[in-house]
Amino acid sequence: MKSVLLHIRDDRGAESRLQAACDLARCCEAHIQCVQVRSAPDLIAADMYGGAAFAPALADELREIDDRLRAQVEDRLSREGVSWDWRQVNGEPVGALLRAAKLSDVIVATLPEAQRRDFKDALPIAADLALGGRTAVLAMPQSAKCFPIPGRALVAWDGSQEAAAAIRAAVPLLRLAQEVHLVTIEEADKQAFPSTDAPEYLSRHGISVQVHGRPRGEEAVETALLDAINALAADWMVMGTFGHSRLRELVFGGVTRRMLREAKVPLVLAH
Repeated sequence: MKSVLLHIRDDRGAESRLQAACDLARCCEAHIQCVQVRSAPDLIAADMYGGAAFAPALADELREIDDRLRAQVEDRLSREGVSWDWRQVNGEPVGALLRAAKLSDVIVATLPEAQRRDFKDALPIAADLALGGRTAVLAMPQSAKCFPIPGRALVAWDGSQEAAAAIRAAVPLLRLAQEVHLVTIEEADKQAFPSTDAPEYLSRHGISVQVHGRPRGEEAVETALLDAINALAADWMVMGTFGHSRLRELVFGGVTRRMLREAKVPLVLAH
């Protein structure tokens, strides 16, 4: 991974995203592309009470806030010893980041740890980014201190196109992991798939894999995956994201939805 897109926003996940981007830059000799999304205040002239008259002043105030954040982040990055540049774009966050990520290898976003309480909580857009584009997403827990790339990686494998896309995207990172554990959840009601496909593919990239088949039993697939994270003491995880509709209520499959809500480790996502 040589091009890392870092979502710049002043929220409680900002530090974990920045640390993860710097970890990626150092481990992979990558370049960080900082993308700050500016959203215009949604005040329109049709406001019968004249609220639109405040729009220019509000826009100026928002620009000042953005400029202060840029100065702070640039000062920080100048002391991190990494390669970086800065881009400011307009629009809603998901669309703006996806447009900026066309030639990026990974987008660094935040994995929210609870329901949003206020505007300082990170935007829950990690899966939207993974589903909406062709760029892998690194979803960092909001309170994470770093992205432990050289640690123990867990790969969720079910033979799907989504899981295969996630594995392909994560190869440069899996090469750097000390251990790679590939976990399949065995479901009796589904047709079996060749469990050796993924280990053989990774072995061609010089990645040694320990394969674990975990029976699902009566529990949900996502419960088995969460148990595997704890049992294997995984430091980070690779998984495909599932979705069939762009409607927000329907977009995430049950496994994806729960993993985004309850996983406490960084997730490398792809669709």
